[in-house]
Amino acid sequence: MVYYFTSNVVSPSAYVYVGKDKFENEELIRHGWEEDFHVDKLSSAHIYLRLREGDSWDSIPEDLVTDLGQLTKANSIEGNKKDNITIIYTPWSNLKKDGSMAAGQVSFKDPRKVKRVLIPQRENAIVNRLNKTRIEKTQPDLFQEKEDHIRQLRKIDQAARLERKKEEAKVSKERSEKKWQKDHAYDDLFSEENMEASSNQNRSEDWEDDFM
Repeated sequence: MVYYFTSNVVSPSAYVYVGKDKFENEELIRHGWEEDFHVDKLSSAHIYLRLREGDSWDSIPEDLVTDLGQLTKANSIEGNKKDNITIIYTPWSNLKKDGSMAAGQVSFKDPRKVKRVLIPQRENAIVNRLNKTRIEKTQPDLFQEKEDHIRQLRKIDQAARLERKKEEAKVSKERSEKKWQKDHAYDDLFSEENMEASSNQNRSEDWEDDFM
């Protein structure tokens, strides 16, 4: 079971999801997207934010980070009972998982890519707002969703590369045409017909009369 939430503190609204338990978290860890943003602490559920194209994990609006922090706190049995807890977050690509770790447990490849935010206390207004948007999906095919996403990204990348090649070919053609025009700018001036017309040898015998 995966729970999906919508945060409307940003526009367009943000897409958030979380596994029901540590085993669901394992699937989310395994099949996360590069655009995903991972939040957890205190044996909580792993909260994921799906970043929009062009967004960066380290410049997420403060209100949205607060939503994610509150959702993380609310989904932690231990954290939900405490005040002043610290929530950590990092890009999905920075998660590290090996066989020695328990289900749902992760570490980080680069500690410098881990940020922290203090959640002083539970804010019911935020948690209730998010819970009203919750949608449950039983056994979603996370693997296929990721495969479809990767396939779509490849199509976009191929289209962008094709467009770049077309633009490069256009620029190259324009440069070649300009170079040809520059190299042949005086071709007509020095053509055989013009050269003969300007030659004294080909003038009529009375050409000097024009100056009399």
